[in-house]
Amino acid sequence: MLHIGVLGHSADGSALCYLECVREGARLLGDHQHPEITMSLLPMGPTIPWWDALDLAKINAHLRATAERLAAAGCDFFVCPDNTAHIALDAAAEPYPLPGLHICDVVAARAKGEGRKRIALLGTKYTMEGPAYRAAFARHGLEMRTPSAADREVLNRIIFDELCLGRFEEPARREFLRVIETLKGEGCDAVALSCTEIPLMVTPENSPLPTLDSTRLLARAAVAVAIGQAPMPVWRGGS
Repeated sequence: MLHIGVLGHSADGSALCYLECVREGARLLGDHQHPEITMSLLPMGPTIPWWDALDLAKINAHLRATAERLAAAGCDFFVCPDNTAHIALDAAAEPYPLPGLHICDVVAARAKGEGRKRIALLGTKYTMEGPAYRAAFARHGLEMRTPSAADREVLNRIIFDELCLGRFEEPARREFLRVIETLKGEGCDAVALSCTEIPLMVTPENSPLPTLDSTRLLARAAVAVAIGQAPMPVWRGGS
């Protein structure tokens, strides 16, 4: 089996991805069995001003340092369970030291496979307003809808001030479900939970729309590669 590297950026989403890799391994291989997994997680704090300034070069240097640690640990490929980070990864000027799965393409491929047509996209304001998902959905022939500007600000605040700090409270859940209900009214037939912490709050059981759980989909795709059910990725950052 191949060695999975988890390139962490935000803590709770990274932890969920790591655990889902373990659980998916057990589902496919038997109890207590899974591919080797190494996770590296540098603090996200230094990058927050860079995100505000959209200084993608500095963010890439930060992410690349983590990727180099994974390569040194013997990982064969990486996954980055942070949707927003893929904006920087897509802007990489030099190839990363390991090939990786692209979370936006994993989500888009699942949506297309399920026959979805119009996807509601939830995440940080950078993800909802940025090019990564717009490009991935276009590649797969999917329409995309995002919340209103005011709601994008509400969700972004909740993500950074609550979810990324391990706070998952009912008022925040109600805000996410309200926004999903609004997008359902705009004709969306699924919702992409494209901040990797959102699935810890919004579930298939409480969501007004079918969910595309970016965190778990990425983990399952990683295990499929590791056990030979899917091809080795070739993407190393860049568009």
